[in-house]
Amino acid sequence: MILSRLSRTQTIILLVLRIAIGWHFLYEGIAKLLIPGWTSAPYLQTARGLFAGIFHTIGASPGLLKAVDQINIWGLILIGLALVLGGLTRVAAIAGICFLVLYYVAHPPLIGTDLRMPTEGHYLFVDKNLVELLALGILLFFPTKLLPGLDRLFSGRKAKATGVESVAEEAAAVQPLVAGPITRRSLVANLASIPLLGVFSYGAARKYKWEKAHAITGATIKLQEVKLEELKGELPKGKLGKLEATRLILGCNLIGGWAHARDLIYASSLFKAYNTDRKVFETIELAERAGITMMQVVTAQMPLFQKYVEIIGGKMQTMCQVYPTVEDMKTDIDKAIDAGCTTLYVQGGYADKFVKNGRTDLLGKALDYMKSQGYVAGIGAHSIEVPIACEKAGMKPDYYVKTLHHDRYWSAHPREFREEWTVDGTQNLDHNKFHDNMFDLFPERTIEFMKAVNVPWVAFKVLAGGAIHPKDGFKYAFENGADFICVGMFDFQIVEDVNITIDTLKAVHRQRNWLS
Repeated sequence: MILSRLSRTQTIILLVLRIAIGWHFLYEGIAKLLIPGWTSAPYLQTARGLFAGIFHTIGASPGLLKAVDQINIWGLILIGLALVLGGLTRVAAIAGICFLVLYYVAHPPLIGTDLRMPTEGHYLFVDKNLVELLALGILLFFPTKLLPGLDRLFSGRKAKATGVESVAEEAAAVQPLVAGPITRRSLVANLASIPLLGVFSYGAARKYKWEKAHAITGATIKLQEVKLEELKGELPKGKLGKLEATRLILGCNLIGGWAHARDLIYASSLFKAYNTDRKVFETIELAERAGITMMQVVTAQMPLFQKYVEIIGGKMQTMCQVYPTVEDMKTDIDKAIDAGCTTLYVQGGYADKFVKNGRTDLLGKALDYMKSQGYVAGIGAHSIEVPIACEKAGMKPDYYVKTLHHDRYWSAHPREFREEWTVDGTQNLDHNKFHDNMFDLFPERTIEFMKAVNVPWVAFKVLAGGAIHPKDGFKYAFENGADFICVGMFDFQIVEDVNITIDTLKAVHRQRNWLS
């Protein structure tokens, strides 16, 4: 027999392999059991590959998802216990292989499904699931019931009761680790893995208690797992020209690292460090699954967005900021067109400069050029003087992208010291002047003028760079005339912000008519 040709060392290696895999399965199951509200929904909803649709369907169905979660948790626990104790080893190995095949198929480490970026545990066709699957295959191939464990214990009892000595004969070469009919020594060997469960239980309990205590110290914030099943409904939509878009648009500042964090000099670097290419893809995909249909971008971000579309195949539309200059009106617009952007608008800071410098005519030429290329086109602004000048000149943008937020937050500088055209200008050390802290200096003027503008209005900076809570900022924007809001969001904020938007729009009272 195979086992009779194994040395003592080889037999020990097989035993350790079985227990190690069992330990891993058991740990994964217990960890999921102890996490309040754990669900496999995010894992299923971000599945890739040939069978992704099946996993997405399960993740979106509350009934199926609940059943799958329970099967996953208790399956892992039972498989782990069986392998650690050496009981029903072949059944456990087969079940474990089935689980690992499903994990592998859901997130295969293939070109195009790993976002084409190095990922720990994914090694192009080979990942940790496949390695563990092959290891279980080894356990399945070898007659591991002859190794110490419950299988061996009960096989020995059966042999003693029936007088069949084949089991003992097969194990003869690996004495004294494996014994034939039950002796005190073989009983101890077969039950030797039970103390390991005590070690496991003690370690798991200590780790769980430590994590609970650590989580409430305030030193660490535990981000709640994103739960798409908590969405309250479908986002309302409106029209930007001929385009339909959700009234909540995903902003790009957090992705680009433009933190607007006042004097916190590390914040922009922190944003960039968090929003790796992979995290950007996950954020956009999550936004799509939450119902958001449009994203604000700049031309420099379009290669990354194109990569997302190529790999994920999403349907997210792009509202691209363009940067025409006095010297070169068309180049950046052409780049955005060549990149496949959905709609274009002149970036607010650039539009401010045109109007401030008395070159509203050039802003009009940029708008006309975008429209001549068949694009839905808009004009951005921080200063209300930009829409005023555009309306006075008779321009017909398809929409305005204009800042709007109140000034009821600590870092807002006093009204009497606010100066037009200073937004995104020099950042002053004087708290009474602009210091990357306000983006609509005179919101009452914005609200009053936009009431008479018969063009859709996309309000941005509605949270004043994170100084205003979404419940407050969204309500203020929609009640005071905004048709859409553009909001920068981390991935863990998307579901909450979608729900806040839905709730706000259900209860909103406004004077300005919806213009989309």
